[in-house]
Amino acid sequence: MSSFFKKTNKIPLNQQVVVITGASSGVGRATALEFARYRSTIILASRQEEALQEVADICNHLGAKALAVPTDVSDAASVQKLAEASVTFGGKIDTWVNVAGVAIMGEFNAVPLAEHEQVIRTNLLGYIYGAYAVLPYFKQQKSGTIINMNSVGGWVASPYAVAYSVSKFGAKGYSKALRGELYRFPDIHICDVFPAFLDTPGCKHAGNYIGKVLKPVPPVYPATRVASAIVKLAVHPQDSVVVGAMAYLVKLSNVFLPGLAEWGIAKGLETYLKVGDDASVTSGNILHPTGTYNQISGSFTQKTVTQKRVNKTLGVAGAALALLFVVNKIRK
Repeated sequence: MSSFFKKTNKIPLNQQVVVITGASSGVGRATALEFARYRSTIILASRQEEALQEVADICNHLGAKALAVPTDVSDAASVQKLAEASVTFGGKIDTWVNVAGVAIMGEFNAVPLAEHEQVIRTNLLGYIYGAYAVLPYFKQQKSGTIINMNSVGGWVASPYAVAYSVSKFGAKGYSKALRGELYRFPDIHICDVFPAFLDTPGCKHAGNYIGKVLKPVPPVYPATRVASAIVKLAVHPQDSVVVGAMAYLVKLSNVFLPGLAEWGIAKGLETYLKVGDDASVTSGNILHPTGTYNQISGSFTQKTVTQKRVNKTLGVAGAALALLFVVNKIRK
């Protein structure tokens, strides 16, 4: 349904049954702990059983009722079993949060085709499998919310991360199409979250075929900020929310300077390849979990993203965009 017709979810958080994929680290882990603070019933999913159980124990300690269900979201049968286990545990499902995702950096033909495919299976088909598994329950109870973790990569494609871009653009289309299809169900909501660059272990988990240390582009925002936005959507559903001022700027750059952002990313990365610290080539967690960095933060920033820093960054970036816009017009 369009946001115009949506209503506040009348089920309070302490009575909601919530499923979260990718819950062992990063945004997924932060989201689990945020729901736990409201004492929701939480079903946690990821490929890593030990790390997942650790999160479940913390959630239970915070007063929630949590269950760890090892799940590979790239396997439709595994996701279906997750939905069934969730209903058995909680008696229903109110909110399903698709967070599980992987990334890989490298020149297109340098990345093995199987790993391109696995990125798309995890990031895009994993979201589709989640919706396919939970929607029959939502339709039966005539209510429910699916929250999809997207990124600024859903607006601006990332050169040297082709499969990731495919998955994020695809996830945006899947949400919009499904939202339109469900117009007869005013209390079933499909929500997208578009954050700016985040301080999570994602870069440390990523496949790396460029041979340089991977880092998020500053300013970097804490994953807890996204977790708060996700929990808010479980009560006040919207079609999409943007997290972080830089995310708005990236979105605007795509509107006013189409194609130029991708060119800038490519040139910036090629410059970094000449000066960045060397790193081993690895498939990361694409095919199998690494078993490491199972925490919320990736330790990529020790600085607080204050409003003063955001305003300064936006001022500089805005001036740069204005200059690029003029240059682009001259070139035409």
